[in-house]
Amino acid sequence: MPAAPSRNAAAPRAAAAPYVRVKQFIRSRLQQGRWPPGALMPSEAELVAQFGVSRMTVNRALRELQSEGLVERVQGVGTFAARVQRVLSTLTIRDLQEEIEARGHRHRAVVQFKRSEPAPATLAPQLALAVGATVFHTLIVHHEDGVPLQLEDRYVNPAAAPDYLQVDFEQTTPTRYLLERVPDWEAHYTLQASAASAREARLLGIAGGDCCLVVVRHTASRGLPVTLARLVHPGSRYQLHGRFRP
Repeated sequence: MPAAPSRNAAAPRAAAAPYVRVKQFIRSRLQQGRWPPGALMPSEAELVAQFGVSRMTVNRALRELQSEGLVERVQGVGTFAARVQRVLSTLTIRDLQEEIEARGHRHRAVVQFKRSEPAPATLAPQLALAVGATVFHTLIVHHEDGVPLQLEDRYVNPAAAPDYLQVDFEQTTPTRYLLERVPDWEAHYTLQASAASAREARLLGIAGGDCCLVVVRHTASRGLPVTLARLVHPGSRYQLHGRFRP
């Protein structure tokens, strides 16, 4: 889910993450018609050798291209250029830090707290936990060039990521860690506009009651609930972009 701030900065563009380089290469070749719709594309092993990256990196690039409707993957057969009539109707889980750095800007995370706590009755069923069972909880403010862009309020099922609280989230984001730690994500989103609460306004540096874009995201892996995240963005600093391909 790409986000773009409403301001520009003169900072130099940071080097793209390895999986982004693989995605950009494949995307550009598809746009150039290198692989027509339905054509068999290079294997994961070939891409690993070509780019000198890990298989996990290539797999992530192909997984995101698949979710964007650009490729089709058939287990045990290979990856194919998507048929032109396919319609994109999904949002991709993206790492905010990588998005910010890809724009040539600086990401900084400020961890408000990182703790385990008893799962309340309103939350426990959503993560397949018993009421009162341990749940991991983090509250993090993500900044772009020093300006708060996202308040991330996240609960994590300990069974899915038992070492979650040992991770330094000022060095890596929860999204990046979980994408690497937990395979085969499936996510469900709810988008809404909401007035900022007093706490949200204070942490995001906006006025109380200012309009925010709120994304509530549930994720699961192979049937196991992984995380429930509430992502709050100041409406004046955040834009949601999408693409439709008939």
